[in-house]
Formats: sequence, C-alpha cells, structure tokens
Amino acid sequence: MNHDYDLFVIGAGSGGVRAARVAAMSGARVAVAEEYMAGGTCVVRGCVPKKFMVYASEFSQAFKAAEGFGWSHCDMTFDWPKFLDAKDVEIARLSGIYVSNLQNAGADIVHERAELLDAHTVKLTPTNKTVTADKILIATGGRPTVPQDLPGIEHAITSNEAFHLEKLPKRIMIVGGGYIAVEFAGIFNGLGVDTCLMYRGANILRGFDNDVRSHLTGEIEKRGVKVILGTEHTRIEKTDKGTFLNHLTNGHVEETDVVMYATGREPYTAGLGLEKAGVKLNERGAVMVDAFSKTNVDNIWAVGDVTDRINLTPVAIREGAAFAATVFGDNPTSFDHDTVASAVFSQPPIGSVGLTEA
Repeated sequence: MNHDYDLFVIGAGSGGVRAARVAAMSGARVAVAEEYMAGGTCVVRGCVPKKFMVYASEFSQAFKAAEGFGWSHCDMTFDWPKFLDAKDVEIARLSGIYVSNLQNAGADIVHERAELLDAHTVKLTPTNKTVTADKILIATGGRPTVPQDLPGIEHAITSNEAFHLEKLPKRIMIVGGGYIAVEFAGIFNGLGVDTCLMYRGANILRGFDNDVRSHLTGEIEKRGVKVILGTEHTRIEKTDKGTFLNHLTNGHVEETDVVMYATGREPYTAGLGLEKAGVKLNERGAVMVDAFSKTNVDNIWAVGDVTDRINLTPVAIREGAAFAATVFGDNPTSFDHDTVASAVFSQPPIGSVGLTEA
C-alpha cells in the first residue's frame, strides 16, 4: 500500500524528535505531530525551565555567602514577572530550534493533535485531515497526576501550573517526595517563599541511597524548608481569604496560599486512539513494548515516558535513536535500561549511578 509517510511520529519531545530526525536523514518520509510546543516536557515544562528557576533561586544563598567574603549587604529584590517573561522567551527560542532541526533533517512538523484511526491512519485535529503512514511511533510522554478522591483536590496545582503562577505566593505546600517535589521545594524556598514539603513516606527520594536521602533532608531543612514526613492530606479547605487549610492525617493543619501536588506522572495515552489500532497498554496506561520499543502491533513503536520504563530525557533520546537505527538503519539496536545515571536539581544537587548500597 502507498502511504503518505514512511514514518509518522506522535509527539515532538526529546525521544520523538531524535527518532524523526535520524529516520528522515536516512531518506525516509517523516512527519511529526505536536499539539502544544516542540521540545516536549523537558524543554517546555520540565528540566529546562525548572533549571532556570533553580539558577534564579540559588542567588539568594549566594548573596548570604558573599557577606562572609567581604561583600557589603545590599537590598536585593526578585522580579517574578520579569523572570517569567525571560524564561518564556528562552523556551520559545529552544522550541524553535527543535522545529528547525526537524525541518533541516527533511521531516514535516504538524502543529496539531494526532489520533489513531487504525494501525496506519492518523486523524489530525482541528483540521480533521487524515494521513497514512507505513510505520507509527508513539512518543507522547507523560503528564502530572493528582489523587482524584481527595476532597478539595481541585484547589491544588501541579508542576505544569507552577511555571506560570501570576505571582509568587507567600506560603506553599508541596506534596510529594520525588524529583519534582524536592526540586520545587528548593526553588520556592530560594525565592523567598515559606515552603513546606510533605511526603507520606519515611524519607524523600525513594530509590536513592538512604544516607544520601537523609543528608539531603537535613540540608534542605537548614535552608528553611519545613519537611513533614509520614503523613498526607485528609482534605484541602479553601478559606474566605482565598488561602488553603491543609488538613493532615497527623492532626496538624497548615495554612498556605498555594498547594502543589508532585506525587507522580502517568503516560499520556488517553484519547490517542490506541485501542482502535489494537495497541496493548499495561495497568498504568503505558504502552507495552519489547526491548526494541516495538508494540504488539507490527508497524507501531513507542519510546520515552509513554512506555513508563525509565522516565528521563536522555533515556528517551537513546530509545528514539535506537528505534531509528533498528527500523531505518538496518542495525537492530536496543537500549540497556540497567543502572542508568540520574541527577536531582535539589539544593544541594545529588546524583546517582549504578546499584544502591541496599
């Protein structure tokens, strides 16, 4: 059958873009659909803008340390709206580079939402145009999740909204103990926000060495973050003042201006039409793939966070490159997911590679 494209990629994040570029450079006819901005979670609302926020927040500690080296104290102020504008300009620039790289490789970029109608046909929204492809790659990433059964959860934000707050709150409750929660706790604390980090577990950053976890907890507490462990919300109550009362299982009530949930992410597979193509998902909604990122459908693959293997940008990039090498380079290549290095933009930062002591 003649198709419009040899490869159609759904999602212009790190994994999808790498796969599309390598495939296009091999001579394949490639298109990439992206419903938001090219660059995906990492570039648009993840690692990159978050690291900008880390840089901004670290200056407060640097100013304090400078006095010990002879610098006289001076009144410094932080302009949140100005920072947001500068961040958004840089993100737009980086997103544009992703688009240019795709186009320079010979791939088409489609700024629309894509949905599978069958194993070879994709419907684009809002134009309602349909295109066909010999091979399809799912690279839609993940999105934040919140507990739907918690009373008052509609008052909480996620990391997506944290990048676009109209103003800095005076007080924030951050819920979670993983990368995102710990990183944002350091960010808001460094920007002068009264920050509380709450996690239901016994210690933050599950999966890292226990001594590193304990040390980091102590360090962020020294910097002013209030860490509450072994408890969780019973409900979130909005007051007449527009603030929020965080009712906790330990009996305490914490009043804050913002409640941010960073308790996990889920594969972004809802509404993609994967069931129409017969693609199997696991119980978390992740696309099930083999060692070569191939699904149970002969012409469909998936890479990156949508597969819920290791949700890290460099991993998605290598999975995308391995897919292209396998399918378009006649060089079967799989990615080794064992003992992958990772880093946390905490303050102080930590990293890990290899096996934990446990």
